[in-house]
Amino acid sequence: MAQHLELGLDTFGDVTIDSNGERETDAQVIRNVIAQAVLADSVGIDFIGIGEHHRDDFSISAPDMVLAAIAGQTERIRLGTAVTVLSSDDPIRVFERFSTLDAASNGRAEVILGRGSFTESFPLFGFDLADYETLFTEKLDLFVQLLKEKPVTWSGSYRAPLVDADVHPKTESGRLTAWIGVGGSPESVVRSVRSGIPMMLAIIGGDPGRFLPYVELYGRASDQLGLPRMPLGAHSPGHIAETDELAREQLWPHFRVNRNRIGAERGWPSVTEAEYVQEIEHGSLYAGSPETVAQRIAATARTLGLNRFDLKYANGTMPHDQLMRSIELYGTQVIPRVRELLA
Repeated sequence: MAQHLELGLDTFGDVTIDSNGERETDAQVIRNVIAQAVLADSVGIDFIGIGEHHRDDFSISAPDMVLAAIAGQTERIRLGTAVTVLSSDDPIRVFERFSTLDAASNGRAEVILGRGSFTESFPLFGFDLADYETLFTEKLDLFVQLLKEKPVTWSGSYRAPLVDADVHPKTESGRLTAWIGVGGSPESVVRSVRSGIPMMLAIIGGDPGRFLPYVELYGRASDQLGLPRMPLGAHSPGHIAETDELAREQLWPHFRVNRNRIGAERGWPSVTEAEYVQEIEHGSLYAGSPETVAQRIAATARTLGLNRFDLKYANGTMPHDQLMRSIELYGTQVIPRVRELLA
């Protein structure tokens, strides 16, 4: 039987450089992201996910606003986050914003919930990082109740209790599409199953096959809890150009700057070109010609039994014109080829 795979894109609105190597303004980057999403819609890509960050190397702190702008200029592409940092937000406001986006886009909204791999939002919004785990658990519990679109009675330790609170607007379908972003811990996998919200694996390094135990746990937990099996998604970085050589050459300087900046904050050594090539050939960096990238995506989809694959196409300071070409090749060549390989 052919495996049906949805193919999407993700961006964090990375601050890019222009053709002269100068840093673009946040405003220009946001306008460019909107143009990238419009192109993605026109070349048949299924989904665009926009990340939420609160730091100077990413321009987008309010993805739902950018998605609303995209909604008005597109017709079929589904619109979501990558991720919404639920821990430092209010679950009711998150639901209201995305059910509003769902209305404005004729039912195309999705929200991918996560704890976030960066922590800037916690001090910014007055949360204690010591509460990192419990904030997410409690807020997710409330969000699960809100997804039922019925009056909610709920109490927790971080906000006032709710008694028969009715939240609007409701969605036309009766349920907002939601995912939980999972970085790779057994507890997160089981939490996704218990919540009834499908899992989106963030596979940002190493052989994707190493996530197979989590995929098996995902299915096993559903069976043991007597719950239906849910869709499974994954998100990984990459870049597409006409040839393997060109893709690697274009990506390397931006990949290196991005990786070393984050690495310096987290105590990682500087990345070497040999590690970069290893990640492309055997890891989770989908960089190359359309054929190379299609083969790699199809292999990962088969190995993990994916229902959705999102390519994080924005890579550090890479200029807008290269991102646009990568999107065009993904939609016109990679996606049809992946479908062919999985048929």
